[in-house]
Amino acid sequence: MAINVRIPTPLRKLTKDKDVVQAAGGTVGALVDDLEKQFPGLKERICDDRGELRRFVNIYLNEEDIRFAQGKETPVKDGDEISIIPAIAGGW
Repeated sequence: MAINVRIPTPLRKLTKDKDVVQAAGGTVGALVDDLEKQFPGLKERICDDRGELRRFVNIYLNEEDIRFAQGKETPVKDGDEISIIPAIAGGW
């Protein structure tokens, strides 16, 4: 099973400038682990020291924020699409 994962511009240096890569796993967490095997250093940009998603990184499964599903335990299946979206801070 391979899931398409959209990589944001700031992380593409780790994926050899690819904007979409494929990863395998039954959950979002397993996909992140597979991404780390393929692209060392990627997980530390997405997850903190405890392995939890960083506050400023949003992961969407088919356009739904996984924080409103089961977080890293959210199941994935063939044909799903994951998007890693860095939060943009700003103000007036």
